[in-house]
Amino acid sequence: MKTPLFDDFLKTTPAAWKNKIQVDLKGADYNDTLLWKTQEGIVVKPFYTKEDQSSLEIETPKEGFNICETIFVDDEKIANLLAIDALKRGANSLQFTANKTFNYRKLLLNIDVKTTLIYFQFSFLDDSFQLEVSKFINSEKTYFQTDIIGNLAESGNWFFNLKEDFIKLERIQKNTPNCIGISGDLYQNCGATITQQLAYTLAHANEYLNKFGSTVVEKINFSFSVGSNYFFEIAKLRAFRVLWSALIKEYDTENLEAHIFVQPSLRNKTIYDYNVNLLRTTSECMSAILGGSNTISNVSYDAIYQKSNEFGKRISRNQLLILQQESYLREAQNFAEGSYYIESITQQLAENALTLFKQIEKSGGFLKQLKNGILQKKIKESALKEENSFIEKKIILLGTNLQQNKEDKMQQKIELYPFVKQRNIKTLVPPLTRKRLSESLEKDRLHSEKSLKNLKNG
Repeated sequence: MKTPLFDDFLKTTPAAWKNKIQVDLKGADYNDTLLWKTQEGIVVKPFYTKEDQSSLEIETPKEGFNICETIFVDDEKIANLLAIDALKRGANSLQFTANKTFNYRKLLLNIDVKTTLIYFQFSFLDDSFQLEVSKFINSEKTYFQTDIIGNLAESGNWFFNLKEDFIKLERIQKNTPNCIGISGDLYQNCGATITQQLAYTLAHANEYLNKFGSTVVEKINFSFSVGSNYFFEIAKLRAFRVLWSALIKEYDTENLEAHIFVQPSLRNKTIYDYNVNLLRTTSECMSAILGGSNTISNVSYDAIYQKSNEFGKRISRNQLLILQQESYLREAQNFAEGSYYIESITQQLAENALTLFKQIEKSGGFLKQLKNGILQKKIKESALKEENSFIEKKIILLGTNLQQNKEDKMQQKIELYPFVKQRNIKTLVPPLTRKRLSESLEKDRLHSEKSLKNLKNG
């Protein structure tokens, strides 16, 4: 009989490891030197053991992740050609974004809508149009990311008004599968902490459950953005699955996995040294894969300052293809299972977010806190802390706030306005604003470029 390999080694307790580390520190304080407290209030230790392993059971997708191409619908014929080309080049799902109704027959011409995973994200609310599109496609593989509450949070207003928005959405949800999207990506791009992202997304979804009941559970899908905190972003997505499972049990519904659509964050993307964005999105896509995303749509390295172009799209799609095909991450959604560190922070994030969620519900729910400006204030506070850390170089964006390339000029390359636009409209609630960390610094550099150019021309 063979003896298991590890039976030959003596087991070492966490206390013994800590004592050994304390000796090697030669008088330095263990807590001050090696413990890191995150903005979430989670203490990260220098080592983890089996004792840190959680008992969480997390259901992740069984068939690997989908590679998605996001296409804005302006001209239906052009959008159709771009979609077909993307499918030929490795994408197996599509996300169409639009700000007005369109000819869906022309858009979907020669696309197998029964086998292709398709997402629709509309920045308008038209129940008749959405029902027409759904009826035409007639596929369980089609998802609508319609979110009237998310629109209120981001724009400060309903599409029409509270009553009419919910009437239209009720008509949609009664006649359409996969028809409600929860815009969890909004909170990340506005500067919310991971704990806040989880709690607010859960409370956001719970407003629809309160309104429409348990029958809407299977019609909800989620969008998230992932940042550069590699292991925490993996844990974030896993923690959300735990939280969603716990919530729907309260509605007597079980065994329904959250359907999660993920994109890299724009918050840490930069216009200077923009090629570094490739490294950031690669890391973030890996977090999305290992965190258990159903579908991932990558962001082009130049998306914040240039119009959509073939080169940027091809590179971003190929990043995912390399991770899927050459890095053996095709079906890697459960790779994090058994990792003491990731399981520990998953557990802590879930617990912290659940506590915050309960506070929100006790205070009247998501919409009430949004109406009172409480959520906006909390996110603004978190965003300001993050921005101060960026200014103090505690958060590093290489090429932007560290090791700047003074020869890097961007004035002539910018095709899209890359900064927050001022809005002078009356709103019902204070709107949440997506904002990149480096905006103020980049404005100063662009101003210096312009001033230097005028000086030379003068």
